[in-house]
Amino acid sequence: MFLSSLHRKNRARSLLYSLLLSTAVAVTGCSQSEQVQSNPGQQQEGSTERDHKQATILLSFKTGSLDPHNNATPIKAGIVETLVRLDEHLELKPWLATKWEAKDERTWVFTIRDGVTFQDGTKLDAAAVKASLERGIAVNKPLDRALKIASMEASGQQLTIVTTEPHPALPSEMVNPYTSVVSVQAEKNMGTEAFNNAPVGTGPFKVKQFTPNMEIALERYDGYWDGAAKLDEVSVKFNEDGNVRALALQSQEADIVYHLPAESVAAIEKDSRLLVESVPGLRVHYLLYNQQKPQLQDVRVRKAIDLMIDRDSIVKNVMLGHAAPANGPFPTGLPFGNTDAVQKQNLGEARKLLEEAGYTAGADGRLLKGGKPLTLELLTYKGRPELPLIAQLVQSDAAKVGVTLQIKTVENIDTYLRENKDWDVTTYSNLTAPRGDGGFFLNSAFVPGGSLNPTDMNSTTLHAVIAQLNATADPAKRVELTKKAVQTVKEEVLHSYAVYPNIIVGVNKRVTDWKPGADEYYIVTNNMDVK
Repeated sequence: MFLSSLHRKNRARSLLYSLLLSTAVAVTGCSQSEQVQSNPGQQQEGSTERDHKQATILLSFKTGSLDPHNNATPIKAGIVETLVRLDEHLELKPWLATKWEAKDERTWVFTIRDGVTFQDGTKLDAAAVKASLERGIAVNKPLDRALKIASMEASGQQLTIVTTEPHPALPSEMVNPYTSVVSVQAEKNMGTEAFNNAPVGTGPFKVKQFTPNMEIALERYDGYWDGAAKLDEVSVKFNEDGNVRALALQSQEADIVYHLPAESVAAIEKDSRLLVESVPGLRVHYLLYNQQKPQLQDVRVRKAIDLMIDRDSIVKNVMLGHAAPANGPFPTGLPFGNTDAVQKQNLGEARKLLEEAGYTAGADGRLLKGGKPLTLELLTYKGRPELPLIAQLVQSDAAKVGVTLQIKTVENIDTYLRENKDWDVTTYSNLTAPRGDGGFFLNSAFVPGGSLNPTDMNSTTLHAVIAQLNATADPAKRVELTKKAVQTVKEEVLHSYAVYPNIIVGVNKRVTDWKPGADEYYIVTNNMDVK
């Protein structure tokens, strides 16, 4: 009944969103009609020039800045590039660096690709990369902690990096979008504010115009080192409402739409002009606990909440099959994924654990301790449309145990978590192995000061394992240590992992030479085309 009610509400909302979208289309109709000649197939009669090719991509998270050292959007938009990237097999691949080697346990030498220019025509060399990395670690403290750079020396196309301690994972850390290479000289010329609205990188597209939180208008950079893009222009737009994104695809306002609601897939697949790509990714949806709160410092309370999660129901009724139940931070297909059985919902055991923690049932069935009910604030956000539904499902099942979860929807979850400490639990989602290695997530999520550790949670047992992992170069030993860390996370219930969601992407069939990847990083490319 609970999920049926949700679905009825969603249908009602969809009708409202249809009206909103119609209004938006009417408002923008004039500007769109002015652009008709720039659309494929709209070449003027008698023209001998090739069609002006343009595509529109709709993403789920808006951004007010394009600073590549604090924002992954510029790498998704094809504006900037990193020294190292992942290939389709999630293995490290040269990008702006053609090779790298360790001279000793603290010294790495990266050879910077020759013949590459920034979008202002200036040459990319080791000195430019050094300046960019220095900028990155100056404006992004978690990046500074992740890279552990003690010193850098540039000579021609050779960049030598000395780390503060043995750092065998440094090449994989260079996949991080926040290490994207930008022209620091261009920033000096433009000023930081202007630069953050139009960063100068080495990618196939440069910024033509940026409207914060709404749209990036991109134009092809003809001097791109790997061959000029097939598209002339790309528009990257943002909308945090999944239903509106789905309607934009169906109305052909957008060619590629990321993170479609699972409930919209069936209708979209009926349209012969469209297709849906549902790709297993490197992401997990999970509950993040604020262990600064006394109630959640008790592992029995965290374990009880974990037992309330009906992972099978989330997969079937919320994700509609576009996910797999989670049993740890890393998908089980990865070498370091947890292969233990997935935790089944057990409300009786959850109640028992809470009673052991000192909670007793009041007259209305709610659990009390010291006369106060067990009430927790559960944050969620709309950027990933399934998370509010997951929050409501957990809220409904928690009530059966006697626990009150008060749902609060926030607009920008990362900003809220950084600036507020009054929350108890939040639904969250993150790429956990975007470097092809588990070290990134473990260091970011469980080490104090990590970018994914807003409450500075610190497990001494886990910290010791992570420190050992960080000093280990042998791949097999790293897998073993990562699995050991995952086991500790599970035992201490530092997070509760719900499902591994597929990346659900809607695509207009006029788009060619493009497919979504598990990494979610490389969206706008020089090879993508339209017909």
